[in-house]
Amino acid sequence: MASEQLWSQVAEKWQTSFNRLNRNEPGITGLLTFSEAWVLARDFLRPRDIDEPSPKSTVNRQQLRAAFDNLAQRRMLTALLEEFLEDMRWQLPHITKDIEGLMKQYEATSDPIFIAGCISRLVLWHKAWAPFPELGPTVVNAFTNTFQTHVFSVLPRSFSHGFKSLVSATLNPEYATEPPVWITTLFPQSGPPPDRWDKPLWQAFEQLGMTERYESLIASVCYEHVEAHMIETYSKVWDRECLSEARDWMSQHILPWLLMPYAPNAKTVEEAAPFISGIGTRLDYHVCKTLADLRTREIFDIIVDFPDSRPALDDLKKCILRVDHRSTLVKTLRKENAHRLLHPGADTKMILQQYVSIIKCLRIIDPQGVLLFKVADPIRRYLRERPDTIRCVVASLVADHESGDSLVDENDTVQPLQQAQVDDYSDLNWEPEPQDAGPDFRTNKPSDIISTLVSIYDSQDLFIKELQVLLAQRLLAIKDGNFDRERRNIEVLKIRFGEAQLQVCEVMLRDMTDSRRTDQHIQSQKNNDTTQLHPTIISRHFWPSLQTNTFTMPGQFKTIQDAYQKEFKTFKPDKKLVWMSHLGTISLDIELDDRTVSADVPPLEAAIIELFSQKDIWTIDELIETIGSIERPAAVKALGTWIELGVIKEEDANTFRLLQVADAAASSKTTQRPQAMAVEDEVPIVTAQQQQAEQMKVFWKFIEGMLRNLGSLPVDRIQQMLKFAPGYDRSVEQLGQFMEAAKREGLVSVKDGMWKLS
Repeated sequence: MASEQLWSQVAEKWQTSFNRLNRNEPGITGLLTFSEAWVLARDFLRPRDIDEPSPKSTVNRQQLRAAFDNLAQRRMLTALLEEFLEDMRWQLPHITKDIEGLMKQYEATSDPIFIAGCISRLVLWHKAWAPFPELGPTVVNAFTNTFQTHVFSVLPRSFSHGFKSLVSATLNPEYATEPPVWITTLFPQSGPPPDRWDKPLWQAFEQLGMTERYESLIASVCYEHVEAHMIETYSKVWDRECLSEARDWMSQHILPWLLMPYAPNAKTVEEAAPFISGIGTRLDYHVCKTLADLRTREIFDIIVDFPDSRPALDDLKKCILRVDHRSTLVKTLRKENAHRLLHPGADTKMILQQYVSIIKCLRIIDPQGVLLFKVADPIRRYLRERPDTIRCVVASLVADHESGDSLVDENDTVQPLQQAQVDDYSDLNWEPEPQDAGPDFRTNKPSDIISTLVSIYDSQDLFIKELQVLLAQRLLAIKDGNFDRERRNIEVLKIRFGEAQLQVCEVMLRDMTDSRRTDQHIQSQKNNDTTQLHPTIISRHFWPSLQTNTFTMPGQFKTIQDAYQKEFKTFKPDKKLVWMSHLGTISLDIELDDRTVSADVPPLEAAIIELFSQKDIWTIDELIETIGSIERPAAVKALGTWIELGVIKEEDANTFRLLQVADAAASSKTTQRPQAMAVEDEVPIVTAQQQQAEQMKVFWKFIEGMLRNLGSLPVDRIQQMLKFAPGYDRSVEQLGQFMEAAKREGLVSVKDGMWKLS
């Protein structure tokens, strides 16, 4: 049983509450007034189905305001709010039903108009249930939070995708001038038309709290629109700078669009700048990243198209300064080079040309050379393994710019070969190496293209020897006695390699001019037997080795050679001529019974047809025995020339007969002169690689003895011991290549870097 003290406390509190509600009015008059105000306010706030007629339009606004003031004076608005929220929870299934119905239609059609319909319907619910603002922020915020919490809790996963499609529609160029019909239908405006057709839609998003909730999704729509525009507009566009153009497009089309989601109350971009500065910075970053990705995917073709693609490289340089894209560029270009360049089907000259373009392009993007250092390493290693790399590089040094064989521009300044130097830290302009530089990187790598190509190998000796071989071929191929071009080439090469390295080349050039003067002197003598012979006389010790296939010219050719040698002995008694009978070209007129056949042929063909002047029928073995020092395939090839011209005919196996009278089958091949049809394209000079291979065969005996006596050895130890061999001047790299070649032939094997005899 309650004590009197408890009864007293309850009675006191009841009286206090009664006084507060009755407002100290006589009797229960105040309580009745409160009751009427409570019923009126609760009935006005009670959530109803929007499809039913609303009684709110018939309510007297003055009475309603007085009712809410009455409740506020009695501090009962909090209780009214709790009652209102409880009524909302009972009515929320109506909203859920509407959402589920419209979302099912969207999921069946993927048409964003149903998303717009869903949002329009939610706006109607929100408008119908929302308390008027005069109730204060507490009531309004409580309603908004409850309404949005319920809406977001019942939206299916597909709503995000639909919402994104709906936002994307606001960027559709199709609606740039005329708004879509569904906007005016679903979001009717009572006042004047808005300045932007999508403004009612964004106002609905803001009212429902979707702008804040789906901010990242709205930004992704913007990013994807930028990507699509840039890929469609700037793919394969390398003849102009596109970055500034893309930024202007973004300022004109994207930033004004951002006003609604991020600064709805701003009228201009300037007013909205404080609100959209963050998203604007992220968009600029995305523009640079998108363009960098696009140009990185196209980088191989951009390099192929250089220098016409220079603007694309400038764009990529600016983007890389804004976006950390260096490693991706290196990885992509290395992958493209391995797939499209560094394979057996690519010509060495093409690889070198692309390598030179890579050097020029990457120096534009990264002047410090870190990217070039990382990209060039696989190319340099691959070129080092190709046997004709040195020859192609050397050929480019003496090539004509008009022919397109040169790897350097005609306007480039000729400068000596540059060597990598040690960093000079006392230099006031010294800069540290970039952060992404590897341990082997050096900032002061050779910047000259030719220096970079020559630095593929450790030594310049191979290039000098190949230069001598190539120059010898070019000099021996000159028929008109004009050596000015080769003289200019030698002067240029002196600047690059130094005068000491080119002394042998000067001797070869002097031999050619001396040979021409000597021939002119001998031809001026009264002996007419020499006027038909114009040899090139060279110094044996200063020229590269010529391929030896010397044979004795028969008949009249022998007589002319002897007469010329006699005159030469008289003119230069201290010199001796050694004829290289397999070199040169001979012009012949072959007089037969019914025709005369004219031809320019190599000396071997001339020697063979000369033997047919002695007798009409020869076997191939007799021809080889008579001429001597020739191989059977060469003799068969020479006979094939005269068979094709219809001068001789193969009677049976290995037997040939002179056709004094042409066969019917050969009657069409009469007196037309073939232009040196069987002459070799190049003078048969032993190349530097061939000379090196022959010399290494001598040193193989030393290597074989080492491995037999000492067992397994590393290549460095073999190199140290070979230095004691007479004339050995090879590098460790060249020795390693030779050992690899010996391994392919089965002479040696290697395990863990140790070489041993197989």
